[in-house]
Amino acid sequence: MDEAARDVAAEAAEGGAYTRLQKELTAVKNDIAHLSQQIADAVNALATIAQRETRRGMRRARENVDTVVSDASERAGAMASAAQEAASSLQESLEEVIEERPLTSVAIALAIGFLVGVTWRR
Repeated sequence: MDEAARDVAAEAAEGGAYTRLQKELTAVKNDIAHLSQQIADAVNALATIAQRETRRGMRRARENVDTVVSDASERAGAMASAAQEAASSLQESLEEVIEERPLTSVAIALAIGFLVGVTWRR
């Protein structure tokens, strides 16, 4: 009978071990599911942060571009004003020279016209 009792005890021990193994596997599966959810939450949080930072970067880039365009526009306006003033000054100077020396001015104009004509012909 000892042998029968031992068999019963062995089967009971195996049954208890099997039950324990099933419980541990269930616990591991639950832990893996919990970790998977935590990883998904972390990835979502990182994606939200990345979107926010990207928007900030784009906003800063737009502001920088607007500043550069504004500066370029101001500089172009200043250059146009300077060119207009230079042209006006040149016009006034030419008018003064023409009024002071009309014959010399006509001779210079004829010479320039002749040179342009010769150059154009070639």
